[in-house]
Amino acid sequence: MFAFILRRLIQAVGVMLAVALLAFILFQYVGDPVMIMLGQEGTPAEREQLRQSLGLNDPVVVQFYHFLTNAIQGDFGLSLRQGQKVSLLLRERLPATLELSIAAALIALVVGVPLGVYTALKRHGKLSQALLAFSLFGVSLPTFLIGILLILIFSVQLGWLPSYGRGDTIRLGWWSTGLFTASGWHHLILPAVTLSLFQVALVMRLVRSEMLEVLRADYIKFARARGLTKRAIHFGHALKNTLVPVITIMGLQLGGIIAFAIVTETVFQWPGMGLLFIQAVQFADIPVMAAYLCLISLIFVVINLTVDLLYFAVDPRLRVGLGKSGGGH
Repeated sequence: MFAFILRRLIQAVGVMLAVALLAFILFQYVGDPVMIMLGQEGTPAEREQLRQSLGLNDPVVVQFYHFLTNAIQGDFGLSLRQGQKVSLLLRERLPATLELSIAAALIALVVGVPLGVYTALKRHGKLSQALLAFSLFGVSLPTFLIGILLILIFSVQLGWLPSYGRGDTIRLGWWSTGLFTASGWHHLILPAVTLSLFQVALVMRLVRSEMLEVLRADYIKFARARGLTKRAIHFGHALKNTLVPVITIMGLQLGGIIAFAIVTETVFQWPGMGLLFIQAVQFADIPVMAAYLCLISLIFVVINLTVDLLYFAVDPRLRVGLGKSGGGH
């Protein structure tokens, strides 16, 4: 177990070093921070003084070392567009992105798993075929188009839900949330549903496929031969084993939801990290872009490591295999 965790941690550190190098390259080759900060009016002396103060005249290796040590401390410098600390900007936007992403993931699980079970158990029914056809739209349609259609129907035509913003929020320390206000819930519904539709279709089809495969397994046939009820077989045995790969996929998808919430946040002007990143790209705000890249990669790595450990804990075959390989050495 210890060797398994250590190997995963070494891999995680390697990934983060590679991402840090990529983020550092952004500083080197995308735009000139001195020109952006001083503009055309800056004199050569002012530019040279600023380059010296920013450490841009140091050797590349020294610059990367300083960048790495500062990044470990969460210090990515100042935003070129807003003149504030990048860490402060991300901390202000992080609650909105996590709130939206977790809501979308919960919708995907709460809706996708029951629909997947239903379409597996009633696979020849008309409703099941209709749900499968609908899932193709969820997988195929781009997120921005889904968002625009939902805005057109529920905001413009029906006027039921707001089309942009986060609504009223309250602060719990440095954390801001709209989950304790009616306005916050109203503003959350459309972007959360938009972000979750692809995940709902993915989870439904995954659960259906795994469920059908499990129902053909020998131990399910033995359970039927022992006279167990359909409810006990379907939900006590089949669904339990079906959810093992779903844990892995949804864990990895949660990182994807957070990373690719950019489109949803842009469509609904949701004040999260994704919208901040889009604004940074438009302005060539390199510190914000680099910090976002590192933070999203860190979230991916942590989620991936957590999923690996959960998978290891849930699936006894991995523990047995790891024990055998450890004993062989």
